[in-house]
Amino acid sequence: MTFHQPYQVIGFHSCDREVGLRMVNGDDHLKPSDHPWDWLGPGIYFWEDNPYRALTYAVDCAQNRQKFAGQIKTPFVIGAIIDPGLCLNLMEPGSIRIVKEAYKILKTEAEISGAPMPSNNGANRSLDCTVIKSIHKLYKGKDRSVYDSVRSPFPEGDPIYDQANFTAGLHIKICVINPSRIKGYFLPQPLGKFNPWLNNDFTPRKDYTPRKD
Repeated sequence: MTFHQPYQVIGFHSCDREVGLRMVNGDDHLKPSDHPWDWLGPGIYFWEDNPYRALTYAVDCAQNRQKFAGQIKTPFVIGAIIDPGLCLNLMEPGSIRIVKEAYKILKTEAEISGAPMPSNNGANRSLDCTVIKSIHKLYKGKDRSVYDSVRSPFPEGDPIYDQANFTAGLHIKICVINPSRIKGYFLPQPLGKFNPWLNNDFTPRKDYTPRKD
């Protein structure tokens, strides 16, 4: 098992404006996602310390350039204060070891049963998702995984220069399994930068990307 993470993180969630306003007004709660492209397994996903990336993803979903289970008509971003709790944190060796062993067990079981192993294929990350789910089954509490969250970096996009290990879309994702670890929601500042359609209509444009300044 990994350790309780003794800190809070700030996460940003991509959503539709109507959904986001319900969250910050305290009228609703975010629902967990559970799809093959959810590489950290089922839960509520946040971009850690990255409201700009949350907004670009919301815009891409609104223009059907990204996979999204629901519908985003007006791109919107909400921030959240998150206590990771007992976190499968893939930036520390204990968690890496657990995931590695889970894959070995899954592969052995597939070989014995003759069942095909799931695979990652582009945006469909069924293998990663299945491995994480198997960990939750192994470390299961009374009615859910004993883990409160899963956290991992993701080297998305192209290298930013020749031979670089840094990629254009490098980010950290946190998947919250236990909703009680979300301590509150807020609108990121400045409003005009991270929620430009708070009081305006969104018109899809093929070449649009949010400003970075």
